[in-house]
Amino acid sequence: MAAHVRPQAIRLGVAVVLLIALAFGGWTLWRHYEEKYTVTTEPDSGQAVTRIITARLSGASALKVASLSGTLQATASDVRGFGWLRSDQVVKMPYSVDYFVDLGSIGEGALSWSADTRTLVVDAPDVTVAKPNIDEAGRTLVQTSGLYVSREAAAALAQRVSAVAQTRAEREARSPERLAQARELARANLARLLAAPLAAAGEGDVRVVVTFPAERGRRDGERWDVSAPPAEVLGNRR
Repeated sequence: MAAHVRPQAIRLGVAVVLLIALAFGGWTLWRHYEEKYTVTTEPDSGQAVTRIITARLSGASALKVASLSGTLQATASDVRGFGWLRSDQVVKMPYSVDYFVDLGSIGEGALSWSADTRTLVVDAPDVTVAKPNIDEAGRTLVQTSGLYVSREAAAALAQRVSAVAQTRAEREARSPERLAQARELARANLARLLAAPLAAAGEGDVRVVVTFPAERGRRDGERWDVSAPPAEVLGNRR
């Protein structure tokens, strides 16, 4: 016979679970606040120091296939004092944006082989764009203008300029022209990467053709003709 569980015991168990959940949630929030907003100081002097607060290393299956870099100009404005105090800032600084292809998603279903032409076709995932890296430490120009630029206005200008630079770099990296260039570089990198083990196995005459989702969408369910390069096949079917 099953033992009878009293309602008080059930309520106590639920209360304990809720307390544990609340304690864990509070501890997580406190760690997040401490990591992001608490100044780390030396124990003896109380002076703020430069130090790694947290470090997390995780595995990744993404292959870097291209990188866009250059110099950008970002501008921002700040208005205070009921519109009387306007300040502007112009900054030039280096930037870079990386492009990746997730190799982990290329399984057996993404590979097809033509024995007649000795061609391996790889249906690769599309290129992904990483978050832009703005090198604010490498600024080559900083111009701030205004009748009076307060400390708060200067901080706001710096934050806005950084946000504008991030947006502008990402827009450039995601433009159709840049994405097309990144896909061509990714195609060459993946073909070279996949051809290496085939050549090591004595299959040096194998051709590797890499396709991306936008190209496969034009096939309309037809099998890709691996006897010709993708650009030539698409050109013949237009």
